[in-house]
Amino acid sequence: MLVVVAPGQGAQTPGFLEPWLEDPTFAERMRWLSAVCDIDLVHYGTKADAETIRNTAIAQPLLVASGLVAALALFPHPSASAFRRIDLAAGHSVGEVTAAAGVGVITAEQAMVFVRERGKAMAEAAAKTPTGMMAVLGGDPEEVLDAIAKHGLTAANNNGPGQVVAAGTLEDLEKFSANPPAKTRLVPLQVAGAFHTHYVHHAVELLGGYARAISTHDPRTRLLSNRDGHVVHNGREVLDRIVKQVSSPVRWDLCMQAMQDLGVTGMLEIPPAGTLTGIARRALRGVETFALKTPDQLDDARAFVEKHGERSPLEGNPTWRLLVSPVKGTFSVAQDHPSTGTELQPGALVGSVHSLRDDLPVAAPHGGTIVEWLVEDGDPVSPGQPIVRLHPHPAGVGTP
Repeated sequence: MLVVVAPGQGAQTPGFLEPWLEDPTFAERMRWLSAVCDIDLVHYGTKADAETIRNTAIAQPLLVASGLVAALALFPHPSASAFRRIDLAAGHSVGEVTAAAGVGVITAEQAMVFVRERGKAMAEAAAKTPTGMMAVLGGDPEEVLDAIAKHGLTAANNNGPGQVVAAGTLEDLEKFSANPPAKTRLVPLQVAGAFHTHYVHHAVELLGGYARAISTHDPRTRLLSNRDGHVVHNGREVLDRIVKQVSSPVRWDLCMQAMQDLGVTGMLEIPPAGTLTGIARRALRGVETFALKTPDQLDDARAFVEKHGERSPLEGNPTWRLLVSPVKGTFSVAQDHPSTGTELQPGALVGSVHSLRDDLPVAAPHGGTIVEWLVEDGDPVSPGQPIVRLHPHPAGVGTP
C-alpha cells in the first residue's frame, strides 16, 4: 500500500529546483504557477539564498508549486494512472495544500492563490511578535512535552517518537534552550514565526473568508488530516481543516498511526523531499521510503509506485456518493437504522465509528438516498473504507 506525502515549510533549500527546470515542460508549468500567484518561483527556486526563501510569503507558494509540478512529472496523466495506484495522501503543514490539490479537492490554480494569501497572512501575523520554532530531538516524550509547556511554549508539531517542535516567543525559546529536557538536541527551524499556535490566529479569520469562496470537490483518494490523522472525504471539510490548521498543532504522529492502521508498505515524498521520509524511517519500521529529490530519480520512483501501489477503494466510484470511515474502529449503525431507499437530509447521521480514542459520527453532509450499505452494524472498518453509497439529491447533482 502506497502513501504519497508532501513536506512542509523548512524543507526548502537554495537551488533545489535547478535540476528540475532543465525539463522544458516542468519549467513552463512553474512559470504558469508563478504567473498565477504573482511570485517568480523560478528565481526563488534557483537563485535565492536560504534567508530569502525562509520568508513565509515566498516559501509556501514555492513548496506547493514544486510539489504539484513534480507530481505531474511523476504521473504525466494523473486522471488515467495516478489515482489507480495512490492509496493514500497526506501533507505536513502547508503540504496539506499540495496534497489537497493533488487529490482533486481544489485546482492547482486555486491552491496557488490560496497559498499565496496563506503565506502573506501568516507572515504578517507572525511579524506582530518576535516568535520562532525549534525541533526537540530525542528525550522522554512526556518530559519533553512537559518542559515545552512549563516554558510557555506550544508543541506546534508532534512528528512522532523523538521529534517534537516547540513554538513561541524568541525569548521563551532562548530560555528553553538554556535548560533543555534531558537527552535532547535542539535545532532551530528555518521559519519566520510560531506557526500552528495562537500567535497566527489572525490569519485563520482572513483565510476562512477566502476558503468560503473556493469551490471544492471530494478527494479522489483517501486523504489524511494533520489535525487528528483522520481520513477526510468531504472536500469542504478538507479545506476548512486546512484553514484552522494554521493556528492548531500538526499531529503528524497521528497521521503515521493511520498509515500503520491501513498497512502502508511504501511512502513516496515529493520535492523538496527528505524530511518526512526521514521521520518515517525512525517511526514506521518496515515501511520502505522513497525521497524524490531530482528528476533523474523519476523512473525509479515510478517503479516504487508500481511496487507498492494498489487499487484505491475509491477509484472508479463517483466519490461524492460515498461516505467513508474517518478512522480504524468498529462501525455502529444509527439508532433509526436507515435502510436502502431511505432519503437522508443534509447532515443526517448514518452511524458512528468507535476507535481506541473516541466515537466519531459518520454523517451525510449533502444528504441523498441510500443506494447500498457496504458494511454492517458491528463490522470492523479501516480509515477511508466506504460505508454507504448514496445517490445525491437531484438539486445536489454536480454541486461542488
